[in-house]
Amino acid sequence: MGATKSYEFSAKENRLAKYAKALAHPARIAILKFLANKAACQCGDIVEELPLSQSTVSQHLKELKEAGLIKGEIDGAKVCYCIDEKEWKAAQAWINQLFESYKGGSNCC
Repeated sequence: MGATKSYEFSAKENRLAKYAKALAHPARIAILKFLANKAACQCGDIVEELPLSQSTVSQHLKELKEAGLIKGEIDGAKVCYCIDEKEWKAAQAWINQLFESYKGGSNCC
């Protein structure tokens, strides 16, 4: 988060922000949907699914991996990726908690 004083916020808030950042690009959403639907490790197939270059897809995969939403395993000259189920469930729970915290019913705006 750089110089945004992230240390002033809780670990949970920082983790949720990291998930949100990873989800903030349509290419990364497409990658996650692809991996979630396959439910198995994928190697070169990801690039074939997207209208992006190999290097661009690699950058998006790196962001998703840094956020913990996916994991990668080296298979010869390739890296195979899949959903990190533990982090996926944690992200789902934390995002749900955020949206469920809204009490609603206010007469705002």
